[in-house]
Amino acid sequence: MAGQFEGTTEIGRPIAEVFAYLAAGTNDPEFSPRVQKIQKTSEGPVGVGTVFVSTVKDAGMTTRREFRITELTEPTRIRWAEQSKNIVTAVDGGYDLEDLGDGRTKLRIFNTLEGHGFGKLIAGFALRAARKDAPAFAERIKVAVEKS
Repeated sequence: MAGQFEGTTEIGRPIAEVFAYLAAGTNDPEFSPRVQKIQKTSEGPVGVGTVFVSTVKDAGMTTRREFRITELTEPTRIRWAEQSKNIVTAVDGGYDLEDLGDGRTKLRIFNTLEGHGFGKLIAGFALRAARKDAPAFAERIKVAVEKS
């Protein structure tokens, strides 16, 4: 089973600042309690093809995740695809940013989750949990960006 979750929020920072924070790719531990660490493993500046590797803890299991940037359109779109094949993966995801004026930015985050092997049986549970947390996840991003 595959499915998507998404969350939106309004951030009290200009779109360029929000884009720069999210495009850096290594700030996830500041807003996602699942992500224990993340690092850029490819050379050069962040762009299409950049790879990030993270250590993530879900439901008591620690896994290694590898993501590749598939689109980077400054300052409005960031897209990624998970390259690793864990039980449940984010086959694609992204951020959409909209300039609201007055130094405010609307953020939409989404991920499409897909189960592999045994993960096909539990993907529905993971998707329901992600959908339930999506508004809070978006708010955690808001808080982290506004603190930065």
